[in-house]
Amino acid sequence: MSTIISKQHVPVGSTFLNDVLAGLTAERKSLSSKYFYDEIGDGIFQQIMEMGDYYLTDAEMEIMQHQTEQIADVIAADPSAFDLIELGAGDATKSVHLLQSLINRQLKFTYLPIDISRHVIEDLEENLPKKLPALKVEGLNGDYFAMVKKAKTLSNRRKVLLFMGANIGNMNVTEAEEFCKALRNELSAEDILIIGFDLKKNPRQILAAYDDEAGITKSFNLNLLSRINRELDGDFDVSGFDHYASYDPESGACKSYLISLRDQLVNIGDETIRFHVNEHIYMEISQKYSLTEVNEMAASSGFIPVADFFDQHHYFVDAIWKVKR
Repeated sequence: MSTIISKQHVPVGSTFLNDVLAGLTAERKSLSSKYFYDEIGDGIFQQIMEMGDYYLTDAEMEIMQHQTEQIADVIAADPSAFDLIELGAGDATKSVHLLQSLINRQLKFTYLPIDISRHVIEDLEENLPKKLPALKVEGLNGDYFAMVKKAKTLSNRRKVLLFMGANIGNMNVTEAEEFCKALRNELSAEDILIIGFDLKKNPRQILAAYDDEAGITKSFNLNLLSRINRELDGDFDVSGFDHYASYDPESGACKSYLISLRDQLVNIGDETIRFHVNEHIYMEISQKYSLTEVNEMAASSGFIPVADFFDQHHYFVDAIWKVKR
């Protein structure tokens, strides 16, 4: 992917600008990880997923490639028609295996992928039917909860939600529980949620996935500073910041920061932000869970754990929860 993109004009009132200034003027400086993914960030993240130390993608792909029949068994236990809703569908590389298994069973369902990117939805609507001609696809472009609400207006069929890729780990435990409760409130009795969690494991293995020797993850984090320069008239000296990752095996919190290497001033539009030497910017969390904690979250947010599917190393779990009656 090209690393040269044209600078995009962002109005002063833009959400991106407002979020950046709010985060960097707070007592505890932070930037939202949702802004990692511009064109360059997407390319760097593809490199991360190809790293030998980044086990997450391969672990969940293994589950989808080899256990979709068993997952389909759980879904098909109720033979009624349903809507399969995927939150943050992306290119559906993993979920396509489950879609094929459901089609093979001749189950009556519609696939409703949700993504914030209109391009992603258009690509899925155009290309998925070429791979799976029997698949009925109706893409939904927008915010997760707004689109789940919209999906409920499209039919009164039961719902099966997919939330894969350990995306739940981008929230701390309290936020994740509130998110799951909010999902529960949009679902009806006996609806199903299939949700991916990265499991606690050797701390060195986890840290290596987020602090690789080649510096790819570092470049991914620093690119957000470069994006602010490109799009928000910022003047970050990217070389004045370093990447630092930490993992707490007790809490399961894997966090990443950018550290200011000197006292410096950064201008963003009309604002000037002061950084002290060794001051940090909190960038993101990648929360890890034990299986017990996964089951506790299901119960506390209004679900019943039904089944768990692991990769061969038990690095990752795709858990199936059913809404409590």
